[in-house]
Amino acid sequence: MTTQDILLLEQQLLEAIKTSDLEVLDQLLHDDLRFIAPNSQTITKEMDLASHRKGEMVVEIIVSEVEHVQLINNTAIVVMIYHTKGKMLGNAIEGSFKYIRFWQQHDNYWKVIGGSCTQL
Repeated sequence: MTTQDILLLEQQLLEAIKTSDLEVLDQLLHDDLRFIAPNSQTITKEMDLASHRKGEMVVEIIVSEVEHVQLINNTAIVVMIYHTKGKMLGNAIEGSFKYIRFWQQHDNYWKVIGGSCTQL
């Protein structure tokens, strides 16, 4: 696995988020995912998928900027900045957000196992 491979996975994830592609999200997110949202809520994979299923997450604009990618054995740490506009749970969101995601290889597949997001 290379840095470029991880960035391709990040791009697949971003496209799946934008289009609420549940199949791709299900493939890329680990069943035991834990993600800390900007409001300090801990999000699980099922919570994330449910928000897309219900149409509670609407992405109007999202532009990504890579800040850092580090490979450590079968784990990758990715830091991205997203400039975004949309709605979450009916509330407008707009601004820049810094994300850290942890990818780990499981049975020849790479999955997001955790992460966090904060508004800049």
